Amino acid sequence: MTKLSVNVNKLATLRNSRGKNNPDVLKWVLDIISFGAEGITVHPRPDGRHIRKEDVFAIAKSIQVELNIEGYPDADYLSLVKTIKPAQCTLVPDPPHVLTSNAGWKIEQNIDLLQKVVGDLHDNGIRTSLFIEPEHFTDRECEFLEKTHADRIELYTEAYADSFGTPAFHDVLLLYKNVADKVSAVGIELNAGHDLNLDNLNQFIHEIPQIKEVSIGHALICDALKYGMKETILRYLTCLK
Repeated sequence: MTKLSVNVNKLATLRNSRGKNNPDVLKWVLDIISFGAEGITVHPRPDGRHIRKEDVFAIAKSIQVELNIEGYPDADYLSLVKTIKPAQCTLVPDPPHVLTSNAGWKIEQNIDLLQKVVGDLHDNGIRTSLFIEPEHFTDRECEFLEKTHADRIELYTEAYADSFGTPAFHDVLLLYKNVADKVSAVGIELNAGHDLNLDNLNQFIHEIPQIKEVSIGHALICDALKYGMKETILRYLTCLK
């Protein structure tokens, strides 16, 4: 079954808006795990606008489920993850100022960087995933993906979510399925994330069953306002069955 990793950045955003410790991010992380989540995702950014380095260290020390740390592989990020040694690093091509991860890697253009970083992370025992935008993932990009020796990719699913329920949906879904098949054929596993929610998640997993893990934050936290966190986690786990 596809695993659910909950991105808790939004909880930290809410906390930071008041400058104190409410909500207590670490407490919520432990509650989310107790409700059935199989992983926790964090994306510390240089400006500390949501998850901060001290949060990452506290979470890493307190959980037994998988920790996935997203980020752009600059020196600060690499120092952090090589100290913590999470189960997985998801590398994104974000410049520091972007609101959220909104583009995938151009692998051929960044092949030297990605080969070096993936090798470095592997030397530290860390599984590595690359954020990929299916719309721009050509056969040539797939060839270069192999050369990175990444363990997984994360499919950037905003286009899938935006097309859900529209006339364009069939073509967009076919694009995602084709990319998933190409990547699987070269022995690389798949994750997915961005704008997946209770409405569109089940069909995505049904159509692309090779997905190992989904990382969901914004939609899940919004749903928790309506259903409560425990019920929300249970609903997402049900979608993944």
